[in-house]
Amino acid sequence: MKIAFDNDKYLKLQAEKISEKIAQFNNKLYLEFGGKIFDDYHASRVLPGFKIDSKVQMLFGIKEKVEIVIAISAPDIQMGKMRSDYGISYEDETFRMIKSFQKMDLYVGSVVVTKYNNEPLVRRFAQKLKFLGIPVFYHYPIPGYPLDTNTIVSKNGFGKNDYIKTTRSLIVVTAPGPGSGKMATCLSQLYHESIRGINAGYAKYETFPVWNLTLKHPVNLAYEAATADLFDVNMIDPFHLNAYNKIAINYNRDVEVFPVVETLLKKIYGTCPYKSPTDMGVNMAGFCITDEEEVARVCKQEIIRRYYQAKCNVRLGKCSEQVVEKIELIMSQIAIDPSIRKAVMVALNAEKLKNTPVIAIELQDGTIITGKESKLFSAPSAVLLNVIKYAAGIKDELKLVSPNIIKTIQNLKQNILKQESLKLNAQDLLTALSITAPTNSIVEEAMSKLGVLENTEAHATVMLSYEDEMVLKKLKVNLTTEPVMNY
Repeated sequence: MKIAFDNDKYLKLQAEKISEKIAQFNNKLYLEFGGKIFDDYHASRVLPGFKIDSKVQMLFGIKEKVEIVIAISAPDIQMGKMRSDYGISYEDETFRMIKSFQKMDLYVGSVVVTKYNNEPLVRRFAQKLKFLGIPVFYHYPIPGYPLDTNTIVSKNGFGKNDYIKTTRSLIVVTAPGPGSGKMATCLSQLYHESIRGINAGYAKYETFPVWNLTLKHPVNLAYEAATADLFDVNMIDPFHLNAYNKIAINYNRDVEVFPVVETLLKKIYGTCPYKSPTDMGVNMAGFCITDEEEVARVCKQEIIRRYYQAKCNVRLGKCSEQVVEKIELIMSQIAIDPSIRKAVMVALNAEKLKNTPVIAIELQDGTIITGKESKLFSAPSAVLLNVIKYAAGIKDELKLVSPNIIKTIQNLKQNILKQESLKLNAQDLLTALSITAPTNSIVEEAMSKLGVLENTEAHATVMLSYEDEMVLKKLKVNLTTEPVMNY
């Protein structure tokens, strides 16, 4: 992968900016973390060189200052809301986050349940947290939120909420997913801190949109494509332009809510330290791009990837055609179409010739390898075999998985697991290769080449099974598929 982003510089600038904010607010800052704090694959795709754990690594660099508060809303717990990227509930993601933070020696101070209304599943969730030694606090629904500022900043508003007891200077407020109440948690804490005579501050850690890039910069357009289902729109921050006569890019939700935040801060402290929503942000990513041409190239790929993802989601009933139409509009603004994704046409043409589902993978050296579905293998498992053979210089006709192992796996699928499809999926294949590798040096060499799949571009002519898709994701393959069911 060609590096186009200076990750070390980014970590340094972000840490410096946060330290400035802490000093600005009497050594107590509530920092709302937007986006993913772990595994930020979108950022790593559109800013080559950005490490997926950059945010948490930055926190680790100043860990003695950091206390983490995780916000999760009671309705999301009660409804079992899921993270589509991992296939786990917000509740399970909260426990995963706690374990990950603690593994990195980052202090998780508490969990706050927002919009709490005495739900039974929430009480069970809180009990599990208490067994882990994690304090639980409760914030309640506030009538008229966020517009009725007189009620919000009163004993009947924020005053009803638990005061979250914190001990460090930087309070990172994060969540298992959007809509968890991070901003409300921060503002509630400012209210309670002010009652106690503490002049705490509030800021937002955002990566996208990048405020000091242009409105139509590929990075910002890729973000708009990524959030098309939320119908977010990047826009020039009118408050920033009015205050400083300088153009800065923000997005509609932050711009729309800024007058409310400004009013709430004035009611709490008598003044607002910010003149614009951009002022609230801590985002130095725009200063760390080192290769504009490469960034533009990968962002165009990301937009096409989001286009295919949206088409598949329409097919599955997960979003409306409007999402696809919005991304098509973004594609027209940057003058691209799916043909820029080389694996697409190769896969489609191969399917016509072979009359079976096909997946094509474009490797870093430009070579495109295909794999077709057969009686023995799914298309993803076939292409993985072909890729590692190519990378290891192994002849195509050489079999890496013995017929006996294939037969044993198929017997398991048919007779024990009662599965309809007996084809080896990608996970089955990797398991079979792992069993063979210790006694077969050729297979061992082939498996050592799995790393060549990282940051490759792939396209499948049908939608893949969850198991196959997850394996390709873990191998860091950037996958798109046609919106076609594979029955």
